[in-house]
Amino acid sequence: MQREQISVFDIFKIGVGPSSSHTLGPWRAAQQFIATLREKDALAEVDQIKILLYGSLAKTGVGHGTDIAILLGLYGADPVTFDVNAIDATIEEIKTYGQLSLNGEQNISFNYSEDLVFLFLESLPFHPNAVTFQAFLSTGKAISETYYSIGGGFVVKEGEQGSDKEQVDLPFPVEKASELLHWCLSTGLKVSEVVMENELAWRSEIETRKGIMQHFYVMRDCTYRGCHTSGFLPGGLNVGRRAAALNKRLIGNNTYTNYESWIEAIRHGGNSFNYILDWVSCFALAVNEENASFGRVVTAPTNGAAGVIPAVLQYYVVFCDGFSDEKITQFIACASEIGSIFKKGATISAAMGGCQAEIGVSSAMAAAALTECLGGSQRQVLMAAEIAMEHHLGLTCDPIGGLVQIPCIERNTMGAIKAITASQLALQSNPDKAKVSLDAVVNTMWETALDMNSKYKETSDGGLATNIPISLPEC
Repeated sequence: MQREQISVFDIFKIGVGPSSSHTLGPWRAAQQFIATLREKDALAEVDQIKILLYGSLAKTGVGHGTDIAILLGLYGADPVTFDVNAIDATIEEIKTYGQLSLNGEQNISFNYSEDLVFLFLESLPFHPNAVTFQAFLSTGKAISETYYSIGGGFVVKEGEQGSDKEQVDLPFPVEKASELLHWCLSTGLKVSEVVMENELAWRSEIETRKGIMQHFYVMRDCTYRGCHTSGFLPGGLNVGRRAAALNKRLIGNNTYTNYESWIEAIRHGGNSFNYILDWVSCFALAVNEENASFGRVVTAPTNGAAGVIPAVLQYYVVFCDGFSDEKITQFIACASEIGSIFKKGATISAAMGGCQAEIGVSSAMAAAALTECLGGSQRQVLMAAEIAMEHHLGLTCDPIGGLVQIPCIERNTMGAIKAITASQLALQSNPDKAKVSLDAVVNTMWETALDMNSKYKETSDGGLATNIPISLPEC
């Protein structure tokens, strides 16, 4: 049986909000379908494209920007590099003129209301997040492919088994936390060091470190931008952005001109409990307000939970003397391994497991990374991850209006604070006396996901989504 091999750059991906499974995944699926058409020399023969959205992708697709992402993917835009400020204009042009340029090469007529179909009452068995692309050719033939967005930006094409990434010989293969601990104890390596050794199977250490720092720069810029952007979030809920006002209030009279001087200004404000608590919340709010506004973020491991790890990392950078490339790389590498264990043993998709699969996993990742960076042992690192997830078990995903705003944005602040608390508990505890292992909590999370009613899995059919009266504009 082929083992799933997950790199740090599989868990952490640069993309565009608001959702990794509903935005980034469908975007990548559309790109893959275009690639298929090119491989079959059929792109120039396409007369019409139809897109069928199933299950959760249909029910919360508009609120999560699934329609926008798919059109941009077919258009040839890449989520890593496309100018997020051009998204609205690009989509409006497609809708207004009824024309879609496939990969910038083949212009076809496209009717948004007819060629993009939301099948609210239909779901495919493999995964709730399914999209089918149908290309009708001038020859009279048709090409159809179905993709599943399985969480965190991971995409599986129907008929394929998991990732198509080439298998490599990893020096330390890990499926479960017990295997990770075995490698750590037998070699004396930290979790982050095990990760860095495994990454050598794909690329040089220099390339890995450079890539990790590029991901940090996106997190950094997103946090800074979110702390300095006010106004209201898109989508019709009229949710006001709070991070900028909170940043201004906390900074007071301290001045700064860039990210580095901003850090110094924050430090100048002191280190009282309330002050630090407010800043951690501010960091998390900033990232997820950017995410909700179709900003550029890093899946960590998802977009809906994209604020937890940057908030805890920013806490480490500002208040724990973690502002160095080496320490930042250590933090992100360690976090990635915990995320991959949850991906392999359970899920990181809210459509499969509720919000425990997103905020819960991100909190566990952040707790483990912070614990290692603060000098915790390998056992304490795994203990911190377990504590963080244990207290997110059963968390539902019930976005109001299908938007990644309420309760998603505030949940990132909760996940970040729980991560720091879990880390502190682990650092002050003897893990040999722990009653619950990380593997046990991963298994429990998966069992909980299977038992959870589907209306609590990113459908907006239950929970807050049905108990808060709202009036959204027509789509």
